[in-house]
Amino acid sequence: MEVYIGIDVSLELSSVCVMDRSGELVHEGKVASEPQALVEFCRSLEHGPTLVGLEAGPLSQWLYTGLREAGIEAVLMETRQVKGALKAMPVKTDRRDAQGMAHLLRMGWFRPVHCKSASSQEARALLTGRKLLVNKARDIELGIRGILRGFGLKMGQVSKGRFADRVRELVAGNPMLEQVVEAMLVARDALRDQLAVLHRRVLEQVRDDETCALLMSAPGVGPVTALTYRSAIDDPGRFSSSKQVGPHFGLTPSKHQSGERDVDGAISKAGDASVRSALYEAATVLLTRTNGFSTLKSWGLRVAQRRGMKRAIVATARKLAVILHRMWVDGTPFRFAQGQQEPVAA
Repeated sequence: MEVYIGIDVSLELSSVCVMDRSGELVHEGKVASEPQALVEFCRSLEHGPTLVGLEAGPLSQWLYTGLREAGIEAVLMETRQVKGALKAMPVKTDRRDAQGMAHLLRMGWFRPVHCKSASSQEARALLTGRKLLVNKARDIELGIRGILRGFGLKMGQVSKGRFADRVRELVAGNPMLEQVVEAMLVARDALRDQLAVLHRRVLEQVRDDETCALLMSAPGVGPVTALTYRSAIDDPGRFSSSKQVGPHFGLTPSKHQSGERDVDGAISKAGDASVRSALYEAATVLLTRTNGFSTLKSWGLRVAQRRGMKRAIVATARKLAVILHRMWVDGTPFRFAQGQQEPVAA
């Protein structure tokens, strides 16, 4: 008897739905969101599960790994597809979500998601922490500018190193403003100190990684971009063609066609937003700041002449994603010369 289990993961208790091949409910209930509890539940069933499905998410990866290590066939289901399918239900509850996921499993209408290795998850944690500190430090700086603007005090353009001196210069003589901005500057300094610690850790990790060194041979690709790309791809072999990497990270146009209507929209923005952002920044540096020649830069500038710089940057980011994957698979560095084209997508 084929049995499919849909699990709607929550922080404390996860809703589970056991369904047979014909769509008949076998069992429903709540199980603690712990790998061992889910394993015991699966083993308590009269018929072992044919497939267990969890919607992809931070907690789901931990539960998925525990199920797989126990020898239970499990799969992570692509979040956007599951959400789109379950939107048809007029009533949304955790119980109904688990039922819907079980239906998707038995029909095979789902897209599996790659579960990242432990090393990739650690790299992502490092990059996420670094990005959080960058954003919070910037928020404080923007907050200070906003406070001072209300008093007619304009910061103007100022470097990171002179930011604190400029603020203190503007608020001198106003005791209240001095007290407010000093507390914010202390918080900013603490954030920037810890940001420097995490950034050094990123550089150390990239320095010891041969793949990151290979990716950084491409123009515009620095340590943060290389580590972001590497941790997101994790296993280059999971893509049968390098051309799949661009759509995977949402760098290809969306499309809506129905009857006489056929619209090519903006990029789909599917997949990992952090990788998409890193590739966009790398493409911007490649097209606007690098002085050296490369066939990729020449191609991007030709696109800019025809379609504008913004579209050229997106197109270059997509092409760069494909090239980096092919470099990784082939183990070859980036080629700049006209006679030696960049690696061709498989």
